[in-house]
Amino acid sequence: MTMMAPMFLILSTFLCSISPLAFGATLSFTVLILLTKKYEVSLILGSGLGWDSVSFLMILLSIWITLLMAMAMAMPTSSSTLLVTLAALLMALTLAFSVQDLIWFYIYFEASLVPTFVLILGWGYQPERIQAGVYMLLYTVLASLPLLLVLLSFKFWNNSCSTLLLNGSTSWPEVSSWWLIALVTAFAVKLPLYAVHLWLPKAHVEAPVAGPMILAGVLLKLGGYGVFRVSSIFACTVPSKSWFMVTWAIASGALAGLLCLRQTDVKVLIALSSVAHMAMVMGGLFTSSLWGVNGAMIIMLGHGLCSSALFCIADMNYRRTGSRSFALMKGSQTLAPALTLWWFLLAVANMAAPPTLNLLGEMSSIIALLSWAPPLLTGLGWLVFIAAAYSLYLYITTQHGKPPAPLPSFTPPSPRESLTLLLHWAPLNLLILWAMVKQVVMCQCSLWKS
Repeated sequence: MTMMAPMFLILSTFLCSISPLAFGATLSFTVLILLTKKYEVSLILGSGLGWDSVSFLMILLSIWITLLMAMAMAMPTSSSTLLVTLAALLMALTLAFSVQDLIWFYIYFEASLVPTFVLILGWGYQPERIQAGVYMLLYTVLASLPLLLVLLSFKFWNNSCSTLLLNGSTSWPEVSSWWLIALVTAFAVKLPLYAVHLWLPKAHVEAPVAGPMILAGVLLKLGGYGVFRVSSIFACTVPSKSWFMVTWAIASGALAGLLCLRQTDVKVLIALSSVAHMAMVMGGLFTSSLWGVNGAMIIMLGHGLCSSALFCIADMNYRRTGSRSFALMKGSQTLAPALTLWWFLLAVANMAAPPTLNLLGEMSSIIALLSWAPPLLTGLGWLVFIAAAYSLYLYITTQHGKPPAPLPSFTPPSPRESLTLLLHWAPLNLLILWAMVKQVVMCQCSLWKS
């Protein structure tokens, strides 16, 4: 019985794919209800499974992105093997966000790599997909081995790894700070931060459209979700190590943004922009403040929708031009004006312009980081500027200019493609309205109490 709720969510995803607008309205309403109760346990399923508002929000994001993956790949014409792979991936993600025991979280955390590897290997576009899959497995598995050792030792000393029973104290404070670094390193690779991100561009470039959508939309959020859970348990040691992680995060975002400006492959640029955005998530989480954590969660939600849409529209251009190079994709504005409109809307969302969730999340994270350390103003200003720079570079380089050669097969977007992009863009821009109301109410309540 404890598995009925996750199974129902997974089944409803594929059954409701025939009516995505109704299903999307239902999910959006559920998200709005959940945003009114931050971090309160909403449902205990038993046997170590439970949902609070953060985990349930990540589950809804996983279901929504999986539904849009099915639409992007035209599921009725796809093979049954692909359907089974996507269902297995969604099952692993749902269980990873549902379990309350950290050891089981590690198991499902790593189990999600198997369907992703099958996606890259079975439906990738280039022969290099084998190398990309091996890179992803080696980076994530090797970095996660210290995580497993720490969790096993933690269970030995504390007799439990449940997040519901642990209260932010450990039985071994003399080594807990070093073990926290081992834990965070595993999640930093999954997030990823600069210097441990080399697997990400390869996996995104060589995977089919469903691969980058689920990788950028949901799998990267496992790293942020893991940091959120672990930092709440190691609350006594997080402040002493926060300076290192925040510095690494800000430097990571700045370097990744610079790399974006010199890319010639559109999918590599979008992948590296994810590294820059996730740096803000790590920085916000390690401030250990309400504003920082709220901002990190909102950025993860907004980035999941925005990056998935960018990879989706990049694949639409790839199918029409046969190339991911900026040199061969330029001038698309004269060939498909309807796609140009979507490129503009998504580029604006990627630079965190209003009225997107990314704007609200970055504002909250920046406020938390500046309150934590005012000298970070220079680094944060550079992050905001460089995000606008590479987003404009992405839009201008692909849409403006003269096409290199006539492309008679460059057809306008189909209704299915337009609907897929609309279902990415609509929640990204509409959910901010309710979130802004909640932030104003929270601020007013705190002022009234003071």
